[in-house]
Formats: sequence, C-alpha cells, structure tokens
Amino acid sequence: MQQTRASGRAPSDGQRPTGRRAARRAQEEAAARQRRLVIIAAAAIVLVLAAFVVVRLVSSSNSSAAATASGPAPDSLVSAITSVPAASLNQVGRGAVAQLPTPVRTDIQRGPDGLPVVTYLGAEYCPFCAGERWPLIIALSRFGTFTNLQLSHSAADDVYPNTPTFSFVGSTYSSPYLTFNPVELQSNVRSGNSYQALQTPTPAQSNLLQTYDAPPYVPAASAGSIPFIDFAGQYLVSGASYDVGTLRGMSQDQVAAALQDPSSKQAQAILGSANALTAAICSATGNMPADVCSDPAVSSLQAALAATPAPSKG
Repeated sequence: MQQTRASGRAPSDGQRPTGRRAARRAQEEAAARQRRLVIIAAAAIVLVLAAFVVVRLVSSSNSSAAATASGPAPDSLVSAITSVPAASLNQVGRGAVAQLPTPVRTDIQRGPDGLPVVTYLGAEYCPFCAGERWPLIIALSRFGTFTNLQLSHSAADDVYPNTPTFSFVGSTYSSPYLTFNPVELQSNVRSGNSYQALQTPTPAQSNLLQTYDAPPYVPAASAGSIPFIDFAGQYLVSGASYDVGTLRGMSQDQVAAALQDPSSKQAQAILGSANALTAAICSATGNMPADVCSDPAVSSLQAALAATPAPSKG
C-alpha cells in the first residue's frame, strides 16, 4: 500500500487574502466596540453632570425660597431662638463677636412706666440689621417675651442678599424689666431708588440717632448707620456685632438649627453677640433678673464693658 504523507506546504496564495480580511474585520470590530464604549462613557458623564446641575439648581431655589419667606414666624422657630439654653450661651461666651457695645453711660433712659428703654432703629432691606436681629431677639428673650414676630429677609440686590431674619413690624414685647421700642424705617421692597417707607421714629428716637450714631461714639464715616441700638443711654450698637456673611445662603430654620451646636460658626457669632447685648441690658436693669445677669458669660462681658472708657466729646 502507498502511504499518504501529510503536506507541510504553506497556504496557497488564494488562502492568504481570506486570512487578512478576517484579521482586518476583527480589528475594525474591536475599534467600533471601543468607540461605542467611549460614547457610552461620555454620555454617562454628561448625565451625571446634568443631574448634579439640576440638584444644585433645585437646592438653590429651595434655599432662596426659604430665605425669602414672609409672614408670621412659626411657633416652633420662635421657640427655638427665644429659649436658647443658658448652658449653650455660657459655653459660647464671647464667641466670635467682632464689636462690643460702645459705652455711653448717661442717666438711664426710662419710659413712662419707669422701666429702662431699649431702642432699635433698623430697616428690613438692611443685611446688617437682618443679622443683628438674631442676637437682639435672643438677648431680649432672656428678659421678656415676643409675640407676632414676622419672617423677613434683607434686600435681594444688596450685599449679603436675602439674609434670613425677622421683622419687628407688628410684633409686641412684654417684660417686667425693660421696654423695647423697635422701629423698622423701610421695607425690603424697592420704591424707585430706595425702599418703601414703613415706620416713622418719634422725635426722641430721631434725636438718639443724631446724637449717638455719630462721632465720637462711631467713626465719622459710619455716622447714621443702621442698625442702631440704644440700651437706655448706657451702651449703644451701630452696625452688626458680627460677620453677617456667616448666614449667607441659609434659611431661618437652618440658622436656628445651627444655633443648637455651640461650636458652629453661626452659634459662635450669634450667641456670642447675644451675650454681649445681654450684658449691656443688665447694666440698665440693675442686673435683673439675677439668674440671667449673673451667668458667667454675661458677668465676664459686663466686666469687659465696664473696663472700656466712654468716648470723650472733648
């Protein structure tokens, strides 16, 4: 029998093109798959970025809506800021106060009822007034009770736009230790080149502003600034006591929540300022009530205030 030997010859020329075409086709398919993967990955990135933008826009919209809320302040919010625990206030102490009340030390200014009078002059559009109402409300709540506080915000077209706050318009305050007379001069609603008028100060209140919101009690460049607070002729505040920028982009509820943590920058600023304002009030009430005016934080700040000489008109 004749044996058949296996052929060791290379493929014929007719077989080579078929192999090259298969390899080229495989390369093209691999490149196409890679392109599809790149397109899918790019689309996924675009979708993620779009979702992020939408979330940011919704969040910003919700925050803006909350900050610009108006109407009566909810009882839960009022309770949160008017009943800050003494332990939290003492823990903060002076906190991040940028400016302590300025000594005046005239005769104690009293109202018809014989009580010392705390006078506030501000405006709803004013971001510094918006910031200062927080510690002022907290401080005054240690001596009495607010009713009918209103939600408000500073002007949208001013520095620190839409700073969350409250308005004293329509509110009442009762205390056995002092009288509080607030005046909101203008609203946060534009009227021509200014804002709508709200409340008119009495001649006595206007005289306080002209006399004490001026040199030597404040720098000439800051004369007439608001907020202006007179603590019965003993101390005054002109401008905000802390950096109002710490409230940027927040709602009233968010600020109130931040005050629950004494280490937060909002609590350090607002509660520290509230302690300073409380010390100024205690100097007018004869350190009454004793349980408030004897708190360590208040006593320490009273000592600091007493050691500061009153500006001299000479």
